[in-house]
Amino acid sequence: MNKDQVKGRVEQTVGKVKELAGKVAGNDKLQAEGLAGQVKGKVQAVYGDTKEDAKDKAQKLINKI
Repeated sequence: MNKDQVKGRVEQTVGKVKELAGKVAGNDKLQAEGLAGQVKGKVQAVYGDTKEDAKDKAQKLINKI
């Protein structure tokens, strides 16, 4: 697991908490910030997943040589 995967998943979690807090408090701005944080976190996590996948595939190719 790389830093982008970790940061992305943390950002998703923080975003979910903000979204729920915004819903409970009736704060549309906080709820929107939470949704935006979840999207940002998802993008970063997918980026990290892609980097990790590329690294793994490169390593397999190197091991075959």
